[in-house]
This record gives sequence, structure tokens and C-alpha cells, in this order.
Amino acid sequence: MADVQNIIAQRVKANTPSILSAATALAENRERGAFQIQNLGTNPLFVLLGDGASTSVFHQVLKGGTGNDDGLGGSFSMSTGVVYTGIITIAGTSPRYSVLEI
Repeated sequence: MADVQNIIAQRVKANTPSILSAATALAENRERGAFQIQNLGTNPLFVLLGDGASTSVFHQVLKGGTGNDDGLGGSFSMSTGVVYTGIITIAGTSPRYSVLEI
């Protein structure tokens, strides 16, 4: 039997991935166990843990890649310890990103 003592909550389902451009990256989800946001565009992506992200109101700025979808864009995640479960919004010029939510 696997040692699961240090696992806080097991999850069996992740969101369906897609390339997004909307200002709301993730809606509030009190069941969220982890999340990751990756910038797929070439411009900086500004991430706010809350509603109303802008280029001057944000918690993280994710660098852009050298080309769309090249895997070089910055990423931000929470997967251990305290995981934020509220709304997450983004801002930037021509935002292009993917989100993983478990």
C-alpha cells in the first residue's frame, strides 16, 4: 500500500486544458487542490489572486516566450501547503495562457 500520510487531499479530476485569453483565468473554487498558469504568448502576463488584475495591480508577472507556444513563457503555481481558492484574474497585451486546475 502506498504511503499517503503527507497527502492533504487526493484529486482524481483536472480541468480540460485550452489556450485562453479571458481576464478570468480561474473562478473561485473552494475544492481547488492545486493550480498552474503558464504564459503561452510573447508579452508579459500579469496575474492577480483576486478580481481586477491590471498591469499595475498584480501578484506575479510571467515573462513571455520568444514565440507563441514555445514553452519558454513563465509559469506560476500553488500545489503544496496553502493553495489559494478564490478568483484568479490576468492582464496584459494580447494575453495567451493555459491553466491547470486540480
